[in-house]
Amino acid sequence: MARKQVISKREIIPDPIYNDIVVTKFVNTLLRDGKKSIAESIFYGAMKMAEEKGGEAGILLFKKALENVKPLLEVKSRRVGGATYQVPIEVKPARRQSLASRWLIESARGRGEQTMAERLAGEVVDAANLRGNAMKKREDMHRMAEANKAFAHFRW
Repeated sequence: MARKQVISKREIIPDPIYNDIVVTKFVNTLLRDGKKSIAESIFYGAMKMAEEKGGEAGILLFKKALENVKPLLEVKSRRVGGATYQVPIEVKPARRQSLASRWLIESARGRGEQTMAERLAGEVVDAANLRGNAMKKREDMHRMAEANKAFAHFRW
């Protein structure tokens, strides 16, 4: 019997306030120890603060930030004849979104503001304006892929 089976994606219920699946996925990435209500309150609080800081609607800033942070290329290690090459590959849409969410949250956690909602709001506003650590992470990844473009023929 074949081991590889098509794994069906789970259906994700949109969040109650913005009625958006992307927000639900982001909140799920944000939560720790299964405390979803806390993760939701952090996110919604951050959207209110981002609205005050950025001047636009919080959800629009969030979508813009996520879109700006999404990487187009990444590098994967490929072993060819005893040498390991960093081969640039295109990032699939689902992975793009999850990487962007992860980077936004990771850089928000590294910021110096008082509460997590403030940190997240600051990072969202920065990413929407093409600044911040999450954007730096994306640029670094693109730069690495660009530098290793010569090994693109090793793609599999």
